[in-house]
Amino acid sequence: MIFSVCVLCAPYTSQEAFAAYQFVQAAITKGHTIHRVFFHGDGVLNANCLNTPPQDELNLHTAWVDLANTYKIELVVCIASALRRGIIDQDEAQRYEKPAYSLQAPFILSGLGQLIDAIIESDRFISFGN
Repeated sequence: MIFSVCVLCAPYTSQEAFAAYQFVQAAITKGHTIHRVFFHGDGVLNANCLNTPPQDELNLHTAWVDLANTYKIELVVCIASALRRGIIDQDEAQRYEKPAYSLQAPFILSGLGQLIDAIIESDRFISFGN
């Protein structure tokens, strides 16, 4: 089965972002395909490479990166939500003349068209958060 997932919640304000990660991990383990993970609303905060949780806690950003690199999963971040929350890649930092950026590969900025495509191309679409 082909799944796409939408993450709508920040990484450390509830368990839902971690639940999304666990779902993706479990689906892959069971032999399913993950077409895309789309981060929207506060969910874009999962893509912030500057997140630095305590060393004895899971770094959810790093976990997503490792999972994406291992299984070639697309991690798409809604550009409108990201810009509002200060999550920008190097190109957007230059465009808006910002001194730094907080988004790196494998996360990519894109629009809601990628979300629509994910829904169309998947057998099941699951969202985590409000």
